[in-house]
Amino acid sequence: MKRTGLVILIAILALIVLGAGWFIRTSNSFIAAEENVNRNWAEVQNQLQRRYDLVPNLVETVKGYAAHEEEVFTAIANARARLAGAQGPAETQAAVNQFESALSRLLVVVENYPQLKADKSFNDLMYELSGTENRIAVARGRYNEAVQAYNVKIRMFPASIVASMRGLQPKQMFEAAPAALEAPRVQF
Repeated sequence: MKRTGLVILIAILALIVLGAGWFIRTSNSFIAAEENVNRNWAEVQNQLQRRYDLVPNLVETVKGYAAHEEEVFTAIANARARLAGAQGPAETQAAVNQFESALSRLLVVVENYPQLKADKSFNDLMYELSGTENRIAVARGRYNEAVQAYNVKIRMFPASIVASMRGLQPKQMFEAAPAALEAPRVQF
């Protein structure tokens, strides 16, 4: 009788130790996944900052050729200010969409000034901007992959129990602007 009670006690203790170990491992994996999301978001912000810093030089170069396009320059300045003050992925995404819209209007202005397109400093800035846009695309993709992995992890059973106990919520993907879903019109 004593032996059976001891076996049951040891089995219960073993289950508690195994359960606690599973809980700790699962909890730590959520921390690692969340930090991966945070690291990837920081890289998105880093690349957005690179573009943010590059655009004023581009604007100044264009201003030399197209000084009367003040509306476009004002839109870029406003979009940069909104982007600088954005907090979190949702606000940043909205600010980036506004910024990209203003930047695309600047590039339309550039089309009207052939001598500007021949300017070496303008071409250098456009080359830098193109590289930055590629880096942003890669950083966004990596961020979205990390968010997807995190969101799947916190929703899968039985780990979802630990996630709900810790109050973990799904992260938001960095989505394309609605205008990006439409094919651009090319006019010759």
